[in-house]
Amino acid sequence: MDIKALVSQMTLEEKAGLCSGDDFWHTKAVERLGIPRTMVSDGPHGLRKQDDQADHLGINDSIKAVCFPAACATAASFDPEMIRAMGEAIGDSCQHEKVSVVLGPAVNIKRSPLCGRNFEYYSEDPYLAGRMATAMIQGVQSRNVGTSIKHFALNSQEHRRMSSSSEADERTIREIYFPAFEMAVKEAKPWTVMCSYNRINGVYASEDPWLLTEVLRKEWGFEGYVVSDWGAVSDRVAGVAAGLDLEMPASGGVNDRKIVEAVKAGQLDEKLVDQTCERILNIVYRYLESAKPETPWDKEGQHRQAAEIAAECMVLLKNEGDLLPLDKEDEIAFIGEFAAKPRFQGGGSSHINSFKTTGALEAAEGLKIVYARGYSVERDEATDADIAEAVSAARKAKTAVVFAGLPDSYESEGYDRSHMRMPDCQNKLIEAVAEANPNTVVVLHNGAPVEMPWIGKVKAVLEAYLGGQAVGEAVVRVLFGDANPCGHLPETFPLKLEDNPSFLYYGGEGNATEYREGVFVGYRYYDKKKMDVLFPFGYGLSYTTFEYSGLKLSADRIRDTETLTVTVTVKNTGKRAGKAVVQLYVGDSESTPIRPVRELKGFSKVALAPGESREVSFDLDKRSFAYWNQAIHDWHVETGVFTIEAGSSSRELPLRETVEVESTVELPRHYTLDSIFMDVMADPKAAPIMREYMKKTMEVFGKEEQEGSTDAAKEAITEEMNMAMMNYMPLRGAFSFGGSTPEEAEELLKKLNK
Repeated sequence: MDIKALVSQMTLEEKAGLCSGDDFWHTKAVERLGIPRTMVSDGPHGLRKQDDQADHLGINDSIKAVCFPAACATAASFDPEMIRAMGEAIGDSCQHEKVSVVLGPAVNIKRSPLCGRNFEYYSEDPYLAGRMATAMIQGVQSRNVGTSIKHFALNSQEHRRMSSSSEADERTIREIYFPAFEMAVKEAKPWTVMCSYNRINGVYASEDPWLLTEVLRKEWGFEGYVVSDWGAVSDRVAGVAAGLDLEMPASGGVNDRKIVEAVKAGQLDEKLVDQTCERILNIVYRYLESAKPETPWDKEGQHRQAAEIAAECMVLLKNEGDLLPLDKEDEIAFIGEFAAKPRFQGGGSSHINSFKTTGALEAAEGLKIVYARGYSVERDEATDADIAEAVSAARKAKTAVVFAGLPDSYESEGYDRSHMRMPDCQNKLIEAVAEANPNTVVVLHNGAPVEMPWIGKVKAVLEAYLGGQAVGEAVVRVLFGDANPCGHLPETFPLKLEDNPSFLYYGGEGNATEYREGVFVGYRYYDKKKMDVLFPFGYGLSYTTFEYSGLKLSADRIRDTETLTVTVTVKNTGKRAGKAVVQLYVGDSESTPIRPVRELKGFSKVALAPGESREVSFDLDKRSFAYWNQAIHDWHVETGVFTIEAGSSSRELPLRETVEVESTVELPRHYTLDSIFMDVMADPKAAPIMREYMKKTMEVFGKEEQEGSTDAAKEAITEEMNMAMMNYMPLRGAFSFGGSTPEEAEELLKKLNK
């Protein structure tokens, strides 16, 4: 298909019309030229497609589909290959249902546990989020169905989400909020990118040329079309100029007419409109030329796949006395409404109309299970009768398993959580059951961290997150040892909300939210502050044990243009087969900019039989050691010693080596009379020039100290004080104290700045 030729045949009105949706879910057709419309639908963990009678608001029931585990869960798998396979399954369902683009994955950073949409975001760490998103996109698009990675960018809160401005400095944006998008765009090449509702430093994402053109297209090489989040357009003409291609949903023709008027008035170059149409049609025909509606959709098979994925995602947080796995011959109490009706997905645009749901109670049929409801999700209460029934069941059982977590009303698209607590009625229930039976297990269904005031009173905790429609099957498999838990936390669980680095600023004031914590998001902050946490980033237990050894570096010194290969050996030292998640962190031992202690730069999930060991290899390039330097607007490695640490979480790193990295980039320097001695002396090229100048200044200080000084004065002005005063003194200070003349200082500047 010759897209350029096709666009050249379109009228201005037809081109402007193509720039917005036909309705809530379809691109526009141009019947005169035989251009059909195509459908896009929500994801990202399944297909939320409305049938052919969909209403214009997109709120009617969607078709029956398979709900896979949400991103909060899949990120905990640390398994990109499994996520790619999940993407393939979603791609098959899209082909079957004639959907050209699935709206996902969502890769916004979990800045705070309070974000109402955290359940569909991957992580507080951009590297982990990027790896998972890349795998998901590759899986879906291998089926010739597009993805729409979202929400670009800095969309980490729901509060005032359509008007708030995310205020962040360049380094914070580049190091924390961009890398997941950048990795996915460069490596997976998503067909589309969805811009976010919010402003970024005062400019709407939908009309920001720096964001959509300079960074996304020119720097990262994005070639698809940019679509607005639904209703995110403020100034449509500015959006076209900035690089926003498709406005969704339909604008009723209002914004189409504005585009036509702007072109006719000479305010908008028609070539930009042509370019926008070409980008949209490239994707439309990419799908149409490979559409395979005959693709089978095996929902039952995908249900089984969803159960397998959910089991791989669960994180064993506590297992005192190896209480888990449970014995199938024992009498077990299942307590809590989530045991019968699990919460397995979040609310909002990603909500799947599941064709079937399997709860733990159903999955455990045939075992010796006694059930007590314990609490009501609908009324958010646990009556005295509910608790009495639960306590009675717990006392009769060998082990009591309480299914708890966050109801739908606590976390959803559209609003943020106001606290990090679970419902009081559930906390009360857990306390009562734990008192009645010392062998109490808590299974959590939630999309983000929760406080656990009862953690010291229960013996085991299994974090199931929002594990999709087959979560009950997965939970039972893990509880009874048919599956060995191998998930690791993709986010830190703080002890309390107030410990979170964004606590004071999250939500913002009016329509501005300042990202004052900068790059110190999640474990980057907790590790730098050496703070106690409930559970650290990357943490996860197993029914077996692993030993890490043999950390080796391919060199002890490299240049920043070279690659460092790191190898680690991991061994299963237990009696069960299991999977280890080997995590690799890099830290700058002594840096000029303030940097985190360590940052995740590699991970690998390894399946090992009892006694088996395997060597895992990682390659670290310049980006693994670099920080974003705002002076040169680029990634920069500072010459120095870097730590390489390996282990099972950000706080369990038994292996450590160092490597010296030499920078090949010389930063530009310009000195003035306000430059201080210490900074100039730190420059190897400037130091020799400075020494004579400093010598004369020091002589003045020494002379004044010797002439007529009393013992008291000598005690007041020490050698250490003199040195400190010299270090912090601006160059102009030398002639202020008589160490040189202004003319000599100016001559010095000329030499320094050559």
